[in-house]
Amino acid sequence: MGENNHYVYILKCKDETLYTGYTTDIKRRIEMHENGKGGAKYTRGRAPFQLKFQKCCASKSEALQLEASIKKLSKRNKMLLIKEKQLEGYGADENTKELSE
Repeated sequence: MGENNHYVYILKCKDETLYTGYTTDIKRRIEMHENGKGGAKYTRGRAPFQLKFQKCCASKSEALQLEASIKKLSKRNKMLLIKEKQLEGYGADENTKELSE
């Protein structure tokens, strides 16, 4: 099941910066970021994180294109995207909500 899921996510770091990434398993990936092992170099030393946004895409290609598009946005526009998607119910779901609290 997990291999067919392609997610784009946005984490809010303890220093108030945002990190956008791609994964097939959000919970595992955030644990990697939290542990500083295998996570992105950018997130090392910036834990704890809050999962602010996630979107499941139909394919890896679609997810990587969305990730690239989000990374080009300003912080302000990323925050607007987060707010908009949370209002629509596409923010953190029940499986990952504990990560954002």
